[in-house]
Amino acid sequence: MKAILLIVILPLLITCSSEPYVVKHTEMPAAVGQQEIYIVSHGWHTGFVVPAKGIQNQLPELWNRFGDIPFIEFGWGDEDFYQAKEITTGLTLKAILWPTESVIHAVAVPEKADKFFANSVVETLCLSGREYSSLLRYISESFYKDENGKILELEGGIYGNSQFYKGAGNFHLMNTCNKWTAKGLKSAGIDISPTFKLTADSVMDYMKEYRQSLTMGSTGHSKATPLRSAPFECQ
Repeated sequence: MKAILLIVILPLLITCSSEPYVVKHTEMPAAVGQQEIYIVSHGWHTGFVVPAKGIQNQLPELWNRFGDIPFIEFGWGDEDFYQAKEITTGLTLKAILWPTESVIHAVAVPEKADKFFANSVVETLCLSGREYSSLLRYISESFYKDENGKILELEGGIYGNSQFYKGAGNFHLMNTCNKWTAKGLKSAGIDISPTFKLTADSVMDYMKEYRQSLTMGSTGHSKATPLRSAPFECQ
């Protein structure tokens, strides 16, 4: 029965909208200098940690909520599953098998991500100004905005100083939280194919291979500034 259900539903999910969409960075106004960002895996879920100032300039509500902090972590996912106090089989199946509304989870990060998330897998990426601007635009466009361009605050977050916001796009089997991260990397100029980057391992394994290829002197993956394991300082 489950196999039949997947056969019926999977083609529908493949044709569903994959919003938030990858941002093309060729015409983006460039930020100044290089910026250090982090890709964090918490086991089943990945996200970005970026300097707070740039994204707060684009979304002032984040300044109002978090104030003067060095970094903010962002993750995107299913509205009910992500905010649930208890994960059930019903919630899991609903999130995977049917398009559902999404949320953004924002977390104040008071220090570098490799220290703050000491029990998680952290990779560090140094982006050029244009690459960084594209990533910020992608994150900004992952928030739902009302007719006045304001983002919508929901419940408090699940750890630390954190907050949920209404997200853009629908979560489903072919548009997961980890595919959202892959699309963010694509927006930043990384030559990654987001289509089947549906699990945390698939994203982090790619980043490890990407880093190894740069260490070996390969230039076939991306024009982005080299990625290394945390800790790392941009030049």
